[in-house]
Amino acid sequence: MNKSKIIIKNFGYFFILMFFASCNEETKYINPEIKNITESVYASGIIKSKNQYEVFSKINGIVAKVVLTEGSAVRKGDTIIQIYNESSKLAFKNARLNSVYSDYNFNLEKVNEAEKAIKLAKQKLTNDSLLFVRQKNLWEKGIGIKIELEQKELNYENSKLNLTSSITKYNDLKNQLQLISKQSKNNLEISKLLESDFYVKSEIDGIIYQIYKEKGEIVNNLSPIAIIGADDFEIELSVDEYDITKIKKDQTVFVRMDSYKNQVFEAKITSIDHIMNAKTRTFKAVAGFVDRPKVLYPNLTTECNILIQTKENVLIIERDYLLNDSTVMLESGKIQKVKIGLLDYNKVEIINGLSKSSKIIKQGK
Repeated sequence: MNKSKIIIKNFGYFFILMFFASCNEETKYINPEIKNITESVYASGIIKSKNQYEVFSKINGIVAKVVLTEGSAVRKGDTIIQIYNESSKLAFKNARLNSVYSDYNFNLEKVNEAEKAIKLAKQKLTNDSLLFVRQKNLWEKGIGIKIELEQKELNYENSKLNLTSSITKYNDLKNQLQLISKQSKNNLEISKLLESDFYVKSEIDGIIYQIYKEKGEIVNNLSPIAIIGADDFEIELSVDEYDITKIKKDQTVFVRMDSYKNQVFEAKITSIDHIMNAKTRTFKAVAGFVDRPKVLYPNLTTECNILIQTKENVLIIERDYLLNDSTVMLESGKIQKVKIGLLDYNKVEIINGLSKSSKIIKQGK
């Protein structure tokens, strides 16, 4: 047999095999099955420490000392970073000295002198009043001269004005000293607050996860100094706006992480934001672990499936066999309209239009 006959013969076998393969493909079908199906919503997520926040300085300055280190436990009120504050210390000392000097009790001697002046004015008024009355009585009896009466009356009127003036000065002095005393104390408190701003402190009990600054670096109130959070973790989820109406508190969440491959952890939805992020078109939801990994760190990424509902013993087919979400192709080639229910990544529930005995094929087969 020559080579040309062998080639023709081989091609004949090839076409026969292709024919049978084509026939097998054409007759390939599936039957709907009775199984369970679960509807879930996908959401990306990030691990965050509870109460996690970025620490900012209230003032601008230079780091004088980094008191605590990354990974260390911290209590509320503990100093994390100290900022250079020599000028603040001097201002505080001046405010304290001024507070002592301006204190009301420190100036009581001035108040006592003003009180003495009132007493003397009262005594002089009493004396001038008696002299005026006596001179007036004499004048009425025809004794004395008018100029003496007028002089006594003038002294009496001057004494009344002097007493009024002494009382006014006393009240003004007292009010002024009280005001200065209060102002100096307020300035001292302000100085204390300003000085405390040079000590950046923790607002919570927790862990220092990151410190961004070192000694000698510049700090301001625009850039974070550190990240602090609790030693407990939660998952911050980004839920698409098309799915948010399905999400409710206490729904189960299945969590997967690159750090724990081939493991799935359970969590529960604990809160849902009531406003959408306009930039990402997503809503923030928070889930707490039911089954927590032993080791976690902030900012680990997660992929989550939020369980919406589960149906048991329903008629399902593979999603690949569904056409336009409303029809399937029967074995005969006929297009059959169906009503669908729940969907997951691979399967779809058929509510009506098919039975267990129905034979369906993929389009184009």
